[in-house]
Amino acid sequence: MGNTVSLVRHAFADLLDNVRTFQALKERIKAEPGLPVENPTRSFWMFPPSPIARHCSDLPRYADVVVIGSGITGTSVAKTLLDRMHAEGKLPVLLMLEAREACSGATGRNGGHITPPLYHDYAVLREDYGDVMAQKTIKFRLAHLDELRRAAEEEEVLEESQWRQVETVDAFYNQELFAMAKAKVQGYQQALPFEASHHRVYEAAEAIQKYNLASDVVGCITSGAGALHPYNFVTSILSKLLTRYPDNFFLCTNTPCTSITGSSTSDPLYTVMTPKGPAKTPHVVHATNGWSSQLLQPLRGKIIPFRGNMTAQRPGQSIPAETLQRSFVFYEIPVGYDYLTRLPNGEHEFMLGGGFAQEGREGYEAVANTDDRTYSKRISAHLGGILPRYFGEDNWGREGQPPEEDTRDEWSKGRVKAMWSGILGISADLLPWVGRLSPAMSGRSAPSGQGLSSEQSKDKAFTSAAPGEWIAAGYSGEGMVHAWMSGKALAEMVLGREREGNLAEWFPEIFLVSRDRWTKATPEALLDFIRRD
Repeated sequence: MGNTVSLVRHAFADLLDNVRTFQALKERIKAEPGLPVENPTRSFWMFPPSPIARHCSDLPRYADVVVIGSGITGTSVAKTLLDRMHAEGKLPVLLMLEAREACSGATGRNGGHITPPLYHDYAVLREDYGDVMAQKTIKFRLAHLDELRRAAEEEEVLEESQWRQVETVDAFYNQELFAMAKAKVQGYQQALPFEASHHRVYEAAEAIQKYNLASDVVGCITSGAGALHPYNFVTSILSKLLTRYPDNFFLCTNTPCTSITGSSTSDPLYTVMTPKGPAKTPHVVHATNGWSSQLLQPLRGKIIPFRGNMTAQRPGQSIPAETLQRSFVFYEIPVGYDYLTRLPNGEHEFMLGGGFAQEGREGYEAVANTDDRTYSKRISAHLGGILPRYFGEDNWGREGQPPEEDTRDEWSKGRVKAMWSGILGISADLLPWVGRLSPAMSGRSAPSGQGLSSEQSKDKAFTSAAPGEWIAAGYSGEGMVHAWMSGKALAEMVLGREREGNLAEWFPEIFLVSRDRWTKATPEALLDFIRRD
């Protein structure tokens, strides 16, 4: 919902240093996150609901792949796998399970930003993983701008997805933070010449005039980015898949996976349990991000749930139209940040999230919290009042008003139309987790055979990597620049087509699940990491 390593570090460092008993927080982190709760807060993105919001296919008793989660990751996995197999004349059965409505998790509740963190954490990536891997990670993030647009165009859902290119503006209200950011930009541009021209630094006077910001802005750093309607993007693609593969793609909403049983001598497949009955499968894909450790107990403390907050707000009447082509990240204090984009239609609402630091020492309530039925009142008060301060009262002008013809009671009539929360998945080493889960990491034995459906003829049979459990999760608030291509990579792994998919060329190996990462990724290691300079 957020910008990754350095920004998450800002958000957590002060919090963890001030929590009286870190042990108490550790106990919460290692607790069961539970299934997604009923009646979550009402996300502005999710209304009106998609026609497939409550789609429920008949539950197949066997599926070649079961994908748990219907957000951007699960959708990427499903699209990549089904399209590739269809092109080869194969007919796999893919079952997607969703505990609530389609795309009702973090994807349907985020900020809609496609804003890759670049200069922000390049130095840390370079120090920890070397020049080659740091640059590969940066290119992977940048690639999401075109990959998401390409997917929307391919599925002919570009208009409803509202994909657009924007200029992102990092606005600083603190001289020390601005000086540090400028030093990072300089180092980033020297290390990556191909990126040198994409960032511009504006000092106070020019920044205030060009971007219509408050008079105490000390400077801005700008670059290219993107934005889209995440809910429409995902649900539109899922709808297309249901139409294109009516006999092969089964989407079951309001159908949580309650447990998974590993293989045995008497049953060579996984048994995925739901309230509607069991399904057998050789492959289970976990695309549940903040809820991952509900079904993967050994991952508790590796991917940590975290409740974030979002708002939809009417812009002030004097806000210039140029903000429609921009997104913003506002830095005022050393801990935390707020992020903003603006919708291209309707009332051109501002979508503002962040405010983590406003919870003060009580902010630890967001950590390991999967209850999105409510949101932080303190953060909501901050988000609801801060925009005129960032833009300046004169630039903001009179408060925006609902259209006179709008007599509906769907949203509040004041500046803030809607407030909601969503559950992020914070990785203990602040890198996504993508790949195969060993039995030690899943807590279950894996099937030994291919587990092909008896209903498939040999020439149409689904062929894949060895059976197992798989994951793509832990995006640490940066799912829009990690999730789609992580899902694409994971689908290639499930199919055993890493070479054909050229993963070695574009997928950062540091994201791969490994025993070494699993052992080192602990809450203590996260605390040590975020305390670094």
